[in-house]
Amino acid sequence: MLKIRLARGGAKKRPYYSIVVADSHSPRDGRFIEKVGTYNPLLKKDDAARVTLKVESIQEWLKKGAQPTDRVARFLAAQGLTTWTAGNNPNKAKPGKKAQERLAERAQREEERAAAEAQAKEDAKAAAEAAAAAAAEAAAAPAEAPAEEAPAAEESAEG
Repeated sequence: MLKIRLARGGAKKRPYYSIVVADSHSPRDGRFIEKVGTYNPLLKKDDAARVTLKVESIQEWLKKGAQPTDRVARFLAAQGLTTWTAGNNPNKAKPGKKAQERLAERAQREEERAAAEAQAKEDAKAAAEAAAAAAAEAAAAPAEAPAEEAPAAEESAEG
């Protein structure tokens, strides 16, 4: 199967690509059949020299059944040689299996922590209510006791 794809050249951190026709089994920067253009990503997007294509040669290879890669298809679509549609892979951004397990564990720990906090608040509220009730009983009990003690105090004062 023939592919029209990019072959990387240039120095480290200074990429420069050749657009080549190659067998799909050959290495990315290895053997190719024909060089049909160049791509320099360091140039500005509106620069004419950013992408150069040998249009006639590319048309011949497309007629022979060569398939452009996604990036090259974009370049060819800009020249009107082919149509390019953006791919849709909704699963690409989803985390992997291990990350999903970690997220589930973290969510479970958060639920348990929230439940423990809620339980602690309820216990504190119940304790506060019990303390308030005990304080109210304590306040009510001494109010009755001095009333009963008052006559006894009067008796002792008389005697």
